[in-house]
Amino acid sequence: MASVRCVGGIIHDAAGRLLVIQRGHDPGRGRWSLPGGRVEPDETDAQAVVREMREETGLDVRPGPLAGMVVRGRYEIYDYVCEVRGGRLRAGDDAADARWVDAAAFGTLELTDGLAATLRGWDRLPRC
Repeated sequence: MASVRCVGGIIHDAAGRLLVIQRGHDPGRGRWSLPGGRVEPDETDAQAVVREMREETGLDVRPGPLAGMVVRGRYEIYDYVCEVRGGRLRAGDDAADARWVDAAAFGTLELTDGLAATLRGWDRLPRC
């Protein structure tokens, strides 16, 4: 089975909180993760990040450097550090909820498999 290229966005607010979404569909329905999704044909990673962030969170972002890549089943997920340029946070599209979380709140969430360890390895956990 062919792999599926996906992207995700990593955003911290000025207070150091991390943006997470609650997945509205499988895989991982009900669990918390980074916003993101599949890269469409003829779409660059940067274009996919901008589109997915707008669809899932209502935020307009500028993708920055690649934080890292993980493989989850057939999904190759490339996560980019992003900067918010506008919009208003709201859950949309495949997200059941979207919120900024500090370290204490992050520790209470039911996360997608491997998310906390991956973000820890990339030094991208909530900073407050």
